[in-house]
Amino acid sequence: MSTTLLIVVAIVLLALVFDFLNGFHDAANSIATVVSTRVLSPRIAVAWAAFFNFMAAFSFGTAVAKTMGAGMVRLEAVTEAVIIAGLLGAIFWNLFTWYFGLPVSSSHALIGGYAGAAVARSGLGVIIPSGWTKTLAFIVLAPALGLVLGFSFMLAVSWLFREQPPRRVDVWFRRAQLVSAAIYSFSHGTNDAQKTMGVVAGALFTAGYLKRFEIPFWVIIAAYTAMALGTLSGGWRIVHTMGSKITKLKPVGGFSAETAGAITILTAAHFGIPVSTTHTITGAIVGVGSLQRLSAVRWGVAARIVWAWVLTIPASAAVAAGIFLLVRAFYPNA
Repeated sequence: MSTTLLIVVAIVLLALVFDFLNGFHDAANSIATVVSTRVLSPRIAVAWAAFFNFMAAFSFGTAVAKTMGAGMVRLEAVTEAVIIAGLLGAIFWNLFTWYFGLPVSSSHALIGGYAGAAVARSGLGVIIPSGWTKTLAFIVLAPALGLVLGFSFMLAVSWLFREQPPRRVDVWFRRAQLVSAAIYSFSHGTNDAQKTMGVVAGALFTAGYLKRFEIPFWVIIAAYTAMALGTLSGGWRIVHTMGSKITKLKPVGGFSAETAGAITILTAAHFGIPVSTTHTITGAIVGVGSLQRLSAVRWGVAARIVWAWVLTIPASAAVAAGIFLLVRAFYPNA
């Protein structure tokens, strides 16, 4: 087996580890609301989410993967060392924030790591501005859309069922939340798994195993399987933060938040925009909670989460750049 092939295999395995950790870290996005409202037990909820995460492999194409793999960093400046350093930077930030129970974006950690390592190798000229414009805009737009839609859905549902007994409404939305949780998990898969697929395809293209940049079917299945297994493992520290620390949710609120988040993420996936599912669902939960009253949202917790969001891209970029420079010290041609 050639050295190049060994390196590519190592990249694929490392990418799948990241995908597993992405599912593990972002399990909270898919199940926090349905667990906190006690519609499903944690074990059943993760299985439900993992199944619909995986089913997303068979829909919505690979637009996000293509943006991630070839639309943010110039492929001619990408080497195997850049990809490995980028993945390690993202994995470090994921584990660091998981330890403190902070629901940050695995997507932005990967974007930051990938870009940080590429810039460390070739300078700022490797960045493709058009790819970053949409991504950076959606750092603000995704949670804002989630918040507005979450608030709007909650307002509409409250008005439509205003004359129904609360207990009956609770029963109805316990059932409805099974559907909204499934749709949200599906939407999570359509966006998040694709990011790693793009990085793997970039590695295959750079090494000469692909004649043109495309996403092989085996890469799609491998990425979605790894993410589904990660979701199945669950990230309970973050589930607690998302499900109960930001605001208290009832089934009707969980339904509204999940539906708002799913619509935002599916729209972004359709246009090939890599957004943060974490940011989106957090915004939706805040929107649902703020309809009750502003004091229903624990703004101190929300502020801590926002700071973690702001730091994600630069922190993972800095770690990845440091790893790349360390590798280059021993292998000058990396």
